Amino acid sequence: MNTTELTPAKALKHFFGFNEFKGEQEQVIETVLQGNDAFVIMPTGGGKSMCYQLPALMLEGTAIVVSPLIALMKNQVDAIRGHHEEDSIAHFLNSSLSKAEAVQVREDVSTGLTKLLYVAPESLTKEDNVNFLKSVRISFFAVDEAHCISEWGHDFRPEYRRIRKIAHQIANVPIIALTATATPKVQADIQKNLDMKDARLFKASFNRDNLFYEIRPKKDALKQIVRHAKQNVGKSGIIYCLSRKKVEQISEVLRVNGIKALGYHAGMDAHQRSRIQDQFLMQDVDIIVATIAFGMGIDKPDVRFVIHYDMPKSLESYYQETGRAGRDGGEGRCIAFYSHRDIEKLEKFLQGKPLAEQEIGAQLLQEVMAYAETSMSRRKFLLHYFGEEFDELNGPGAMNCDNMTNPPPIRDGQEEVHLVLSAIHEHQQQFRSPFITGVLCGEENREIQDYKGTSSSFWRRGEEFDQRHWNGIIRQMLVLGLLRKEIETFGVLKITDRGMEFLSNPKPVRVAAERDYSDVDAVDSMSQTRSSQGGATDEKLRDLLHNLRKEVADKESLPPYVIFQDVSLDEMAIHYPMDEDELLRISGVGSGKASKYGEPFLTLISEYVAQEGIERAQDLLVRATSNRSSSKVHIIQRIDRQIHLTDIAKDMNLKLEDVLVEIENIVSAGTKVNLDYIINQSLDEESLEELFDFLKESNDDGMDDLIAEWSDAYTEEELRLARIKFLSEYAN
Repeated sequence: MNTTELTPAKALKHFFGFNEFKGEQEQVIETVLQGNDAFVIMPTGGGKSMCYQLPALMLEGTAIVVSPLIALMKNQVDAIRGHHEEDSIAHFLNSSLSKAEAVQVREDVSTGLTKLLYVAPESLTKEDNVNFLKSVRISFFAVDEAHCISEWGHDFRPEYRRIRKIAHQIANVPIIALTATATPKVQADIQKNLDMKDARLFKASFNRDNLFYEIRPKKDALKQIVRHAKQNVGKSGIIYCLSRKKVEQISEVLRVNGIKALGYHAGMDAHQRSRIQDQFLMQDVDIIVATIAFGMGIDKPDVRFVIHYDMPKSLESYYQETGRAGRDGGEGRCIAFYSHRDIEKLEKFLQGKPLAEQEIGAQLLQEVMAYAETSMSRRKFLLHYFGEEFDELNGPGAMNCDNMTNPPPIRDGQEEVHLVLSAIHEHQQQFRSPFITGVLCGEENREIQDYKGTSSSFWRRGEEFDQRHWNGIIRQMLVLGLLRKEIETFGVLKITDRGMEFLSNPKPVRVAAERDYSDVDAVDSMSQTRSSQGGATDEKLRDLLHNLRKEVADKESLPPYVIFQDVSLDEMAIHYPMDEDELLRISGVGSGKASKYGEPFLTLISEYVAQEGIERAQDLLVRATSNRSSSKVHIIQRIDRQIHLTDIAKDMNLKLEDVLVEIENIVSAGTKVNLDYIINQSLDEESLEELFDFLKESNDDGMDDLIAEWSDAYTEEELRLARIKFLSEYAN
């Protein structure tokens, strides 16, 4: 079949098996086939890839697709190959290829077998690649993730700014630029840099009506995440964090709580990242906890939730990352945890950067704060940011956000709006919102002093409210179209025609109080304590558990602490565990201890709950993970290999006593260890027997009594080793 003679509709059926296009896909494809430049702004899940994949398959020659990430290229190439018999139909050319693989790619391109060649911008600019591409027939250039061109975009890549120059050197062919997110400013930057002023613009609606947007105060965020994951077992989700450390911490907490989760960040090697990505796509893993490196171009349609543990650096990032949920049109929940402390951290990251970059970064962060704290429709706020109007009452998905399902009180803000407009007008529309709100509230700072704000007729005219209140009014005025921000001057407030009309003819206007996050503490605690859990110890149950422990201990001829430690009984009296899985979430209870001693305690708790008619707070049963959980695995592995404790301590950069304490914690929680290869060097059977007899009679759950009684005969290290052996044999 001569595919160059197919219509786009027939080609779509022939190559991909689809019967119809989505949105404006067909018009974009026609534009490229006609040899014209095209600029495509289409939200995540809108079908951008098809806009260049199909014309590439229909035209003579090879289409060059510039893509920012190796993982993204691999995903796209695999997807194309899945629709064709020959792998040569699509290749990527980047640093991950071996010499032999690179030779094969060049051969397939030269012979015309390859219709799509994915390259990183860094690879495109290499002289030998430029010379090679000059020698082959190029159909067109596609610049994916084109927002990387703009400093105002959320993923600025300086190499992207060289694409047009290099493309001109290689071939005089059309360019199609594609992005899932572009504010009017970013859009202008892309068109200018790629010299696409005459390009036909295709802009789809940014409204993803199936997504539910929600902002939560960042209090006990880890517990909320675990709770959400356990309530949505089997559903795919992505959790975004800003730091690698937090990625590892959260993924570990999820796994400890029985959730199939893996971490993903740039500190992993390419093979590891690729494997994790594949596990997620193949549903071997439910949740990926990741830095922003994860997800670009990942076509997984059934992601049911996206959680931001940390707020992103820009609304573009937020929109793109949340857009990975519900791409199949089904459920998509987008939860973000917000605190001022996190914004302050992001502001600190800007320090030391060039001044222009600081200004841009600060402006983008202000928009993130505005979105988080707004009380109006979040969908309307987002769409306004991307230059799109939205009916917050009747538009598609209008009720899909927390502010619409739980709206704040609405009131008439006519006087406040008029006051703001008047203040901006008096100051000749030359200032940003901090100056205007500062004047209204009577704040004395350097900017207000320098520009004689204290002499303004509006000085302290709004001091009955704080700056947060006035910021909220300004945000709502921007969305209502009464004000606009001058982007080029980093957010100077300008009055629109509608605003000028309001100045001369005020009328009632609906406003709402902004959300207050000022008292949010962003510190996360996973410890199982009364204060962190908000629960109270059931003293009656605690006494019953203590009595039962004494009975079991007497029966076994063991001290009570060997059965369960006090902290474990305290938590049982808070959380009421009723099966082994719940018991394993209690501090100090491992599988060995739960199996050996757990049954009578679970029976007692179950009967007590039934008799007393107690309603358990199921969602509080979150198992903590120790900061040393990785140390635990490390230590056990080395003990199994019979490595001496001093070598283990040296290897882990710990003191010997710290290693011994850690081993004590391991055996106390229910894991057996065998230290006989060390113990037998200094303690004989007789010594161990007399120490065990003492430990069986002692009610001290620490080392004090043991050291006081036996320090003359044994070293502290020997006594600790004996106690570890005792706990390992009798407590598990």
